[in-house]
Amino acid sequence: MHVGLILPIGDEQEPGVPRGYPGIRDLAVRAEAQGLDSIWVYDHLVGDSTDDGAGSPWEAWTMLTALAEATSTVRLGALVLCTAFRPPGVLARMADTLQEVSGGRLVLGLGAGWHEPEFQAFDLPFDHRVGRFDEALQIITTMLRTGRATFGGEYHRVQDAPVRDRPDRPVPPVLVAGVRPRMLGLAAQYADLWNLAWFGLPGDRFRQANAALDQACRDVDRDPATLARTAGVQVAAPTAANAEEKPERLIRGDVDDVAAAFAAWEAEGVSELICSPDPADADSVTLIADACARYRENAGRTTDAPARAR
Repeated sequence: MHVGLILPIGDEQEPGVPRGYPGIRDLAVRAEAQGLDSIWVYDHLVGDSTDDGAGSPWEAWTMLTALAEATSTVRLGALVLCTAFRPPGVLARMADTLQEVSGGRLVLGLGAGWHEPEFQAFDLPFDHRVGRFDEALQIITTMLRTGRATFGGEYHRVQDAPVRDRPDRPVPPVLVAGVRPRMLGLAAQYADLWNLAWFGLPGDRFRQANAALDQACRDVDRDPATLARTAGVQVAAPTAANAEEKPERLIRGDVDDVAAAFAAWEAEGVSELICSPDPADADSVTLIADACARYRENAGRTTDAPARAR
């Protein structure tokens, strides 16, 4: 099982959490050096409200592109890019280019968006979000997997829109996040990976959604085993202040505790955990990396990073 790290691109206010790109870059480099498999950003245009300009996250794609140059082995992903923020054909071009820049390390996480204030602030349509996402997903996956797309839908249109023509195109795996029936159906149709977040230890909420995804795959005549499952988990050191106490919402503990939680997720058939640390500082990165190494040692595996997923 792969283990990755969500980076704090929102300039979080907790003491010790890095602010600005230099600190975020340092955490990414540390995560890579300590053996984690992937680094992730999130995609929001505003924070809790438009009143807090200083709390608005940095733009996700620009940050991800910079981190591609700052690192060399970790996979790079977004959990998840909102397809409403960028025209889908343009986003496919951006993804194809970042595959080139990163040497094929992109995981293209996609979602429909949910935070209405950012849609209002930037005059983006908030209606029919899943319908719009469905059309965007068709355009993006067709362009990336076949080289170009022509599509005329209710919300999006492209005409013979290409990505760069080159042999042996490294197609980025597409991750779709969601739990409602229509989103599960779209994941079953188009995705290479599926994600659900946020958790501590695995429980009924994940298992029920995972079973529903199995059925969604069967409904479109797809083998459920061909759709990789990922989960977002929250991880806190024992001394973390103001952290959620419920074990189903947070993994809290020392290296052995976190390693045991990782093993429990692997037993659920999860291929990757994406860890949100509390606080998002260097010590938390070390805790997650050490727990990852311990979990692999306990399972009798090498502590080297596993083979990269396609």
